[in-house]
Amino acid sequence: MAAPKVTVLDYGSGNVRSAVRALERVGAQVTLTRDPKLVAEADGLVVPGVGAFAAVMAALKDVGAVQQIGRRVAGGRPVLGICVGHQVFFEEGVEHGVRTQGIGEWPGTVERLDAPVVPHMGWNTVDAAEGSVLFEGLRDERFYFVHSYGVQKWEFEVLQPRMKPPMVTWSTHGKPFIAAVENGPLSALQFHPEKSGDAGAQLLRNWLGTL
Repeated sequence: MAAPKVTVLDYGSGNVRSAVRALERVGAQVTLTRDPKLVAEADGLVVPGVGAFAAVMAALKDVGAVQQIGRRVAGGRPVLGICVGHQVFFEEGVEHGVRTQGIGEWPGTVERLDAPVVPHMGWNTVDAAEGSVLFEGLRDERFYFVHSYGVQKWEFEVLQPRMKPPMVTWSTHGKPFIAAVENGPLSALQFHPEKSGDAGAQLLRNWLGTL
């Protein structure tokens, strides 16, 4: 069986090499690029992201990536967001009083965590969604988080009776926040699977199994 072809979106975000290496270690054939043809044709697309929500959104727009991502999702082609690459799929981000529009695949606002200590940095457990594919076999594992912002409310409305609602996985730092969402071809993680040891590697294998 041929190795799945995964494109890691290269739009200027830092620390993408660790994601590339982690995916290669679990059996993917990985290309780091922003080339629209390779983004469209890949079996899976990974959208990384570190830093500020507004900066990541601006960089994605600058390289035309928002449209490329949208076309993949509309066509049922798998996409995985990581960290700020998870956050941008929500409606908006609020940092230092500034609101920035996100891609808007899901309702919700990315805002500063309501916790005694911020950033949330280190290993934490998650409450995996019932029926989760990404967290299959990983119910009691810990994952590595580094973030000061997150989505702390989920208000998804099913507009069509036959529409399957997204699967939402939560974690807690001070108060609960969304740690992952699985929504058809689109999945996203607030934590870093590439920094999460064996558990992160198995999660990436689980994702590759959906391609």
